[in-house]
Amino acid sequence: MSTTRPDRRTGGEWLQSWDPENEETWDKGLAWRTLWITTFCLTLAFVAWFLPSAIIPKLNALGYEWTKSQLYWMASMPGLAAGLFRLAWMVLPPMMGTRRMVSLTTLLLIGSTLGWGVRVQEPTAPYWELMVLAFLAGIGGGAFSGFMPSTSYFFPKRMQGTALGLQAGIGNFGVSLVQLLTPYLIALGALAVFGGSQQMQLPGQEAQEVWYQNAAFVWIPLMVVGAILAWTMLKSVPIKANIRQQFDIFSNQDTWWMTILYIMTFGTFSGLAAQFGLLMANLYGIGNQDIIVGAGADAQLLVAGYDVPDVAAFVFLGPLVGAGARIAFSPLTDKMGGAIWTLISGLGLIVSIAFTIPALTPDVSSAEALSGDFRQFLWGMLAIFLFAGIGNASTFKQMPMIFERRQAGGVIGWTAAIAAFGPFLFGVGLTLMSPTTFYLIGIAWAAMCVGITWWRYARPGAPKPS
Repeated sequence: MSTTRPDRRTGGEWLQSWDPENEETWDKGLAWRTLWITTFCLTLAFVAWFLPSAIIPKLNALGYEWTKSQLYWMASMPGLAAGLFRLAWMVLPPMMGTRRMVSLTTLLLIGSTLGWGVRVQEPTAPYWELMVLAFLAGIGGGAFSGFMPSTSYFFPKRMQGTALGLQAGIGNFGVSLVQLLTPYLIALGALAVFGGSQQMQLPGQEAQEVWYQNAAFVWIPLMVVGAILAWTMLKSVPIKANIRQQFDIFSNQDTWWMTILYIMTFGTFSGLAAQFGLLMANLYGIGNQDIIVGAGADAQLLVAGYDVPDVAAFVFLGPLVGAGARIAFSPLTDKMGGAIWTLISGLGLIVSIAFTIPALTPDVSSAEALSGDFRQFLWGMLAIFLFAGIGNASTFKQMPMIFERRQAGGVIGWTAAIAAFGPFLFGVGLTLMSPTTFYLIGIAWAAMCVGITWWRYARPGAPKPS
């Protein structure tokens, strides 16, 4: 089906008679160039989105004095913003085209990134300003709902599982990238071209000299490069769809079923990626410290100086596993279909969440018991990320198979928008209820998704096999 729009969108950046399903005319090189440039920019978008998750757990160590609740709320803001921004970005590909949308979005990432680099240098920012910076970081999450649908326009259906899986999976690596590199970047004074050093005081350790602005400033030149590459090397497909036409996806029941499923997969991935460090620190502490119950004369020392490494040593592993699973399993979804892997994802999440729940209430009777619970917590969380990543790959294979091309782009954008609320929902949930209660809700949601997947997509004779 040709996607040419017979109007003023001719010449220059706008492609003519573009039909990826026609092997004779499909420009494979352009499609892959679009994928790689857009993926580079999407990776930087995820860096900007999750930069607060690498900074917020250390704000108090840098001199701020926020409560656990305030930090959870702050860490949830990028997720709330991303969900809202994705509702806007999902309608941009047909209106702006790939070239303009990717270029301008990448430039917008600089604002919040620059702000965090400035505000970590002195613990003087008011709470509302940090909340605004956290909210603006959500632009990076919003980009996903524009970048992914626009890339889908360039590939035939038989390759969309692999193409979208590569783009989303490599883009998701931006989460691990910012969390993995931050501890090293802040230790390199030679990179601190702008600003001086800070003193970071972790429990049970001597104060460290750090340059925390590096964690933000180092990404800004790459964002500029990404915007230039997008503007000079990308083209746009003139899809015929205005905003009203794009909203017809909501009359299709599969839009709603796939939204529920993608909340299970990407909602879990993004929510845990944003809150992983805070949750680990709040349950198990940071570094060498004492476990004390009570206060004043009634205080009792339960465990003296137990050794839990800095959360920065582990927090990047979860997003890394989830992003790697999305890439590794995408070709399998092209070969076997997405529904069967979504089913496996749901079942795996039920088991891995159940495995993790006992470690959400650490045994503080001894250092050995604490260490055992920490290992169970870490392995359980990595398993959750693994199965969420598998589901991220499989659901993005399902959507192009269930919907026609124009609708598929809109559904991808919509489901991604709703699932992007994951960090916000996880932050609110962990603020209002115990981690155990919140995880039990997660099991119930995954069980519901397993039922939906089997009934609608995976069983023999399913209405929409995919």
